[in-house]
This record gives sequence, structure tokens and C-alpha cells, in this order.
Amino acid sequence: MVSTSAMELPVIDLSPYLELYAKSSGSPVNLKDQLDPQLKDLCSEVSRILRETGALLVKDPRCSVEDNDRFLDMMENYFEKPKEFKRFQERPHLHYQVGVTPEGVEVPRSLVDEEMQQKLKTLAKEHQPITPVGPDPKWRYMWRVGPRPSNTHFKELNSEPVIPEGFPEWKETMDSWGYKMISAIEVVAEMAAIGFELPSDAFTSLMNQGPHLLAPTGSDLRHYGQERNVFAGYHYDLNFLTIHGRSRFPGLNIWLRNGQKVEVKVPVGCLLIQTGKQLEWLTSGECLAGMHEVVVTNRTIEAIKLAQQQNRSLWRVSSTLFGHIASDAVLKPLGQFANSPLAEKYPPIRVGEFVEKELAVINLKGKKEEH
Repeated sequence: MVSTSAMELPVIDLSPYLELYAKSSGSPVNLKDQLDPQLKDLCSEVSRILRETGALLVKDPRCSVEDNDRFLDMMENYFEKPKEFKRFQERPHLHYQVGVTPEGVEVPRSLVDEEMQQKLKTLAKEHQPITPVGPDPKWRYMWRVGPRPSNTHFKELNSEPVIPEGFPEWKETMDSWGYKMISAIEVVAEMAAIGFELPSDAFTSLMNQGPHLLAPTGSDLRHYGQERNVFAGYHYDLNFLTIHGRSRFPGLNIWLRNGQKVEVKVPVGCLLIQTGKQLEWLTSGECLAGMHEVVVTNRTIEAIKLAQQQNRSLWRVSSTLFGHIASDAVLKPLGQFANSPLAEKYPPIRVGEFVEKELAVINLKGKKEEH
């Protein structure tokens, strides 16, 4: 029986690439020609890990532990507020793509996707996810990061942000941490493109003015902190790449391409990156969207006991950011991936249409406001 104990993925230090970028002319298209063999190998390693595991640990000197802690402190403070206060920031008519999503709204894909349910039955028993009994009992806050297009067919996906009262530091904290994490995603996207033998701006050019979302979740461990409780049922992310700062409470399980389930251990000072469905589309399935779940494990229980002893918050906050391809761009296999025998599974579609279809499945495409 294969163990599902905590797994330490290899950590990629982005510093050498960042140093080269700082010295270069700033033109990422030409950057590929300036890479020494060691950096080319590093880019190949990034694409290999994303392809084989759907997850990657990185160290980015621009994203400090202090930045992550400041963000987690503020979000713990927010999620501790009464439900009535938090519901003032709810925007269902905008598909919950800004403001707060209360617990009990988002439905795990594995509960409603029959094809996914059939695939799950083929997994060995010890690698199967914990089956949720209904919608996720987690709160989530959606905060747009970065410039949005002035003209778009998808206004709900590019709406103005919502700021809760009583948090004067909100915008600066959200924007600061959000921009830093997007910068890390962009570097990984360039390195992956080089590793896949695409132009180094193949992905980042499509990310320009994308509806990137800083989307921390809040899970109440005081109420739901029993082992095997599911906070985020087995699912993939619909965006391009997802990045997380380290949470104060473990509980993330991922599935490798071979179907093996592993609990991810994120070292202090590292960021976790996961592959989303948009990357799968752009690579004709060379990179599959990474399947994952967030559940209460025995390691979560240990962290809860320690937090109680230290009188710390018992809200599990994830500092998650969803990096997106721009809403009005066309999602289709790039470069040599267009010639893949699997390319017909990934027909051209505008990204905004793709996102709206995916949101509808997981119950986040709310009704439009009546006028």
C-alpha cells in the first residue's frame, strides 16, 4: 500500500532567473536566447514537475514570510467577524467573482460531475478523496488584482472590488500581496513556456489584463475541526495557474498524474503553485489541471491544538491567488501542442465563456440583478 503521508515537492528557487531578467533588455521573447545551460535545465525542470505532479514549490525573494503573515493576520481578523457583517460584502449577481462567498454556496465539482465520479472509482481505495456530503463549509473572499480591460464582453468577470468597513489597511494589503504573487506566477509561466519550447511570453502575453483573483478561503476550525471534515471537496481549478502562500494549518491533498494522493507540505518561505484547466487547454493536456482537496487531517488537528495553546485564531486561511488568461482572449492549444492528437479535445473558446460555463457547474454563476 502506497503511503499518503506528507510529501515534500522539490523547491525551485526563482532567484537565478530573476537576476538574468533584471540584466536583460526586458524583452522576454529574446530572454530564451540568453539562458545558460543551467537555467535552461531549470526551466525544463519547472515544466517537467508541472506536467508530472500538477504542483510546484517555489522560493521568490520578492514574497517574504512577513508579507504572508501580514495578509493572514488581516484575513483571520475578517473571517472572525459575525456572519451578518460578512454578508454585506456578498455579490451573487456578479457570480461571486468579487466580495465574499459564504460557506455552503460553492459545490465541489466531484459532487456534480459524473465523468469525474466514474474516474474516481478507478483510483485505488487508499488514493480516493474523502467524499463531501454537500457544498463546501468554507468562506472565500474574491479580490481582483491588476488592471482590467476598459472594453470587455465579460463585465461580471471584471467587476470593481468590494472593501469591508473597518479595515483601512485592506486595499494596500490585498494589492501588495496580490501583485507579488502574480509576479511569481509570471516568472513560473515564462520558465514553463521555455521548458515546453514555446516563446517565453507565450503564456504571459495572454495573462495581460486577465481577471486575476486574490481569493483567500476561511475555514472555521472551531466548528468544523474534526478529522476527515472536507473544506474543499475534490476538484480542479478553472484558471491558468493557482498560487498559495503557506497556510498556518495543513490539510491540502493533491493527486499526481499517476493517481497517487499525497498531502503537501509547504516549507516556511515557499509558495505552492498548481496547474489549472486553462493551462491544460493551452497544452492539449500535456499539463493536466491538478486535482486537489482540503480536509482536516491528523496534522491539522495537531496544528489546532498548538494554536489553542498559543491563543491564536482557529480560522484556517489560505492565501490563494488565481492567475487567469484574459477574458476576451481565445483559449486554444499553443505551438506544437496544436498538432497533438489530443488537440481536438480542446476546441477554441473565448476564456470568459469557458469561465462562465465552469462557474455554472459549481453553483457560482448567480442570477443577474433585476432592474
